[in-house]
Formats: sequence, structure tokens, C-alpha cells
Amino acid sequence: MPLARMVVRGRAWIGLAWLVAAALVLPQTRRVAEVLDVSARITGSESAAVERLIAGPLASSYARYGVLVVGGIPSPDTPGGAAALERIVWPLRDATEVAGVFSYLDHPDTLFLSPSGQGTFILVGFGDEGGAPDRLLPPLRRLTEGLAGSLRAEHPNVTLRWTGETALNVDLRRASSVDVGSAERRALPLTALFLLIAFGALVAALLPVLSGALAIAITLGAAAIVAGVWPLSILLQSVVVMLGLGLGIDYALLMVSRFREGLAAGRPPMDAAEDAARHAGHTIFLSAAAVALGFTVLLTVPLNEMRAIAVGGLLVVIVSALLAMTLLPGVLAALGPRVDWGRLPRRRSLRVGADGWRRWGRWVTARPWTALLLGALPLVLLAAQAPRLRTGLPRGDWLPSSMESVRALADLHTMGRRGVVQSIRIVVQFPESEHRDGDWEALARFAAALGRDARIERVRSIFAVAEAAKLEWSGIVAMPAELAHPLARGLVSADGRMALLEIVPRDAVTPEQAVALARELRANAVSRIGVAGVRVRVGGLPAFNADYQNAVSGRFPQIVVLIVVGTLLALFLGFRSILVPLKAVALNLLTVAAAFGALVLVFQEGHGGRLFGVAEPLGAAFSSLPVIVFSIVFGLSMDYEVFLMNRVRETRLAEAGDRDAIVEALGTTGQVITSAAAIMLVVFAAFTLGDFLITKMLGFALAVAVLLDATVVRMVIGPALLQLAGRWNWWPGWRR
Repeated sequence: MPLARMVVRGRAWIGLAWLVAAALVLPQTRRVAEVLDVSARITGSESAAVERLIAGPLASSYARYGVLVVGGIPSPDTPGGAAALERIVWPLRDATEVAGVFSYLDHPDTLFLSPSGQGTFILVGFGDEGGAPDRLLPPLRRLTEGLAGSLRAEHPNVTLRWTGETALNVDLRRASSVDVGSAERRALPLTALFLLIAFGALVAALLPVLSGALAIAITLGAAAIVAGVWPLSILLQSVVVMLGLGLGIDYALLMVSRFREGLAAGRPPMDAAEDAARHAGHTIFLSAAAVALGFTVLLTVPLNEMRAIAVGGLLVVIVSALLAMTLLPGVLAALGPRVDWGRLPRRRSLRVGADGWRRWGRWVTARPWTALLLGALPLVLLAAQAPRLRTGLPRGDWLPSSMESVRALADLHTMGRRGVVQSIRIVVQFPESEHRDGDWEALARFAAALGRDARIERVRSIFAVAEAAKLEWSGIVAMPAELAHPLARGLVSADGRMALLEIVPRDAVTPEQAVALARELRANAVSRIGVAGVRVRVGGLPAFNADYQNAVSGRFPQIVVLIVVGTLLALFLGFRSILVPLKAVALNLLTVAAAFGALVLVFQEGHGGRLFGVAEPLGAAFSSLPVIVFSIVFGLSMDYEVFLMNRVRETRLAEAGDRDAIVEALGTTGQVITSAAAIMLVVFAAFTLGDFLITKMLGFALAVAVLLDATVVRMVIGPALLQLAGRWNWWPGWRR
């Protein structure tokens, strides 16, 4: 029995199977936010190795730390300020989530003093007992909120705010989650309204919406199960909701449209459902395979964020396609003509739209060179901007101002101490275990040279501690660990082989300049120390950002090659043609380049950026953005190519000529493609309205790509190229 017939005839069993699967998976959906990781991790990175060394051989309590910014109290070098600081520090020391607390009370360093004479900051080391950052930070925030309340009687303007790498990661990913929920609430009603107008019937419009919502819910539940054994980033939610609304609705839209087309042709509901399952199902399968390929390739990037995007994308594509190919045909067969229940009054017939697209097809195929020139020229001009896309950290204050960690950064900036968050941590490992004064003297000279660098505010080291304590550093280094000076703990390992230098950049140093400084230290620290066999590792937030950029940007060419080759192979197997896959890939690359060009003009250079809430040119796009955009856009663009080419091939197999096949394919798929694209456009545009910049930029790039691909590329350039190639489109696999 053909597969399409099995799907329709066995709809009761298939429905039961989906019901069981939903009953098992959907309860997990509620806990997805609890099990997803908020921290970014780079497998095998140098910055991660530094964190392990600081927690291990160096036995520091500050391998993971946060910065508690204290505002509204006198300077801690005054009696009143010191008393207020003590009331904050002692409860923190007793917290189970805290491994260590370091403040002006421990070391009267002027770094802790604000030029305004108000406020200070505290370095708080996070302990392993607290668990993941998103679990240890909330109780600490509750603690400091209570401390602030108790201090307000004497200091009415007191504020206690957390920032630092951990707090920023937690807040950024929570903000992303909130943005996703807001975008979903904006997109769903608009999508339902648009489908109602497009279909002109309430039931037909609701089916794709329900299919998309069910795909999101099942995928999030499945992701929660996967995250229990394989840590995934909370960014998974953004991808699942974005693509679930887009692809889930698009695939269902295609199936419903094909079914209604069969009913309009006079076929019984069972036959119309089988025909839709056969033809639309084949199209959905090819499209889903192309989209899934891009996400599979993303698994090669050693970032938990990329892995989460890949897993979320794969799951939502598979679930959306399976719902459309297996459950929906049976539902449509059961509904029959009732799929048109709730018709809108005074609706234009589908035939008018189809005839309009056929007229357009005849114009394009009669003037292919003219259509090609008119369509390609603006697209090429936009794509020509793509090589100017710069990746890195955007400049300016682009972080959401509503976040506590961002307000704390502003407080540090007011104190002139923002560089505390951008500290660079250098772990130096000597080649031999015994203490050698010459090696340590070389390291002391290196630390002194760093202190003279105009970009560096302070260098915390064993040498600085010895100077402050009026001791010889050689004596501290040689001391047993249990006798060492308290301020030296974590700066020298017990065996005397390893030392930590912590560099605090000046307030004027931007995050991008701090990244450049970390790269510079990685490149020349060994030669500057000048000790044979010495090993240097550079960590901290700037080094992490450098590792992040390397992990993503360094694999971009590899990802492009894998996706392009895989897509060519999949389309060759699907269409038995060489020219069709080559044309599809070339047009997809043009679409992606145009999306990158739009990013350059709007966000990087600021032309029209204010329309999207960006006050000034950002100068760069996030390092991960090109990889994510390419992987998603390449698959989404293939959707419309497969929609169109399957109809062209189907009509051509019915012995139609090349031009007639193109015209008929445009007539039958033009409205479906533009409707599907409009839905995608609504969904992606909803993500540009949030506060989270990377989500805003991603939504913009995807919206531009879908708009250009579904209009200029598939409706103008693609048909023109098909007409010019003629019978060569189907070489070598065509058989009459």
C-alpha cells in the first residue's frame, strides 16, 4: 500500500500514536526553562582551562566570581562607609553559595574607592555548592535585597546590584527568554488573522496555527528531556519558537492548500487527502531535509549555544514535518468539506489569484532576460555589501537597560571602575617544580611592565601583595600553603610552579579593545617573560570572548562548504538533475549575501537603525550571527525552491512543455509561497521589536532573506533561469 494511502487510512492509529507521544512529552514543556543552561561554554577553550586551573592547582575561591556593586553609601575609607560595608560583607561570607568575599576591608586598595567619594564594589567568589549560575544567583540577589532594605534607614539611596560575567550571562539569557515569549504573543494573533484572510475560512486558518503551536510545545518538551543528559543553552527557546511558528505553520499551510485544491477539483475527501499526502508530503520532506542539514552542521561548533540552536532546530523541523505529513492528512480526510467551515463573506475566489500568477508566469517566461536583469540587479547591489560585514562585539550601550547587571555596569562606570568586569587572568606555569628565583624575577619584571601599560589600571599579583604587606615576595612564594599570606591565596600554587596575574583594564578600554589585549597577551606573553619552557594561558571575560569568536568565525567556511555540498546532494537525489541543484544553491547564496548586506547597512552602519531601536551604528555584528543566519536562511530559502520546483517537475511529467510547466507551477504555488513567506515575515518581524539585540538582528536578517527569496528570487529570477535553461534543467535524469 502506498505510504500516502497508509497515512490516510490509518489515521486513527496515527492520531493515537501522536496522543501518546504528546502525553509523554508535553508535561516536560513546563520545566524547559529550569533545565536549560544560561551560561555560554566553549569546549576545550583556553579560557575554560584557565578557570579549571584557578579552581584546581591555584585553589582560588574566585574561579567563578561576581561583582556586587554597592551604591549610595559613603566611601569605605571613612568610618561610616566601612561600617556599612561590614554589614554587607559578613552575611555574604556566611551564604552557602559563596566561596570567598574580597573587598576594601580585606585590602585597602584604591581600586575599591570611587572618585566621587560614594560607593564601592565587592568581589564575590561562587562556590561549587551553589550549582549552576542561574541557580546560585537568585538566592544571592534575595539576600542582597534584604541587606539593602536593612541599610536604607541610615543610607536611603543604597543600592546593591550584581554584575560580572556570570550575572550578565544569566540576565542576558533570561532577557532573551522574555523576548521570545513577547514575540510569540505578537506573532500568533497576526499569523492567525493573516491565514484567515488568505484561506477565507476559519477552520482552514486554524489548522496551521494549531499545528505550529503543537510543534513548539512537543519540541520544547523533547528538548527538556534531552537537556537532562546533554546540557543545552536557553537560546534553544528562541530558535524553537521562531521556527515552530514559521516552519510548523508553513508545512501545514502547504498540506491544507493542496487538500483544498483537491476538493475544489471535485475529488472525494479521502482521495484529496491522499493526493495532498503524496505530493505535499514529498515537498515537505525535501524541504525539511534541507533545513535539518543546516542545523546538523551546526553541531560541529564546540559551543553549547550553537549545540542548543542545532538541537532545537533539528527537533522543531522534524516534529513540524512529521505533524504535517502524518497527522494532518488524516485530520483533513476526517474534516472533508468542513475544512471550509466559517467562510468569510465577499471573498475573492482562489482561481482569481491563481490566474494572476499564471499571467505573471507568462510575462516572465516571455521576457526571461528582462526579468533576470530587473530582479537580479538590486539583489546583487545589496549582496555586494556583505563582504563589509564585521564580526565582534557591537559598540555602544546595546545591552537591555532593564537588566540589573547592566545597571550595575553603569554604576561601575560612574565610579570609573568598569574594567573590573573585563579583567584578564593570566596563569603562568613554570617548567620545573623547584623554586627558582630567576624565573620568578622574570615574572616580576613582566608584571611590572604590564602595570606600565596605558590600557591597564591594575595588576593583581603575588608581587603587588608582597609590596602592600611590606614583605619579600620570594619569602611568600617559598612559604607552605597553610602559612602563606591570606592575600596571596589563589595567586601561587602550593608547589610553587604556578602563578596568577589578574589584569584590570582602565575604564576607557572598550570590550572590543579588551579582547584585542587578551589576544595580544596570548601572542607575546611567553616571549616577554623570557623563561625557557614556561607555559602561559590567558583567561577571563575578554579571553572568553576571543575564544567565542574563534570557535564561531573559524568554522564558518567549513559550515558553508558542508551545507552547500549536502544541499546539492539532497536536491540531486530529489530531482535527478544537476542544473536544478546548482541553480538553487547559487540563488540561496545570493539571498544569504543580500541578508548580510542588509545587516551591514542597517545595524553596522546605522542606516534606518532607529526604526529597530538602535540609536547609533553598532560597527559590528555578533560573531555567532553569520553562522546562525547562514544555517537557517539556507534551509528556509530551500523551502520555496522545493515548493516551486516540485510543481514544475510534476507538470513536466504530465507531458507539458517547459514554459507551460513554469507558468502552471507559478499559478498553483505562487499564492502558497507568498502566503507562507508572509507568515514567516510576520514571525521574524515580531522578533525585531524586542530588547535583546542578537534576537533583533537575527529576526531582521531572516525577515529580509524570506522577503527577498519569496518575491524576487523565486518569483522572478528562478522562473527566468528555468526558462532560459529549458530541457537542460532536467539533465541527466529526465525520462519521458
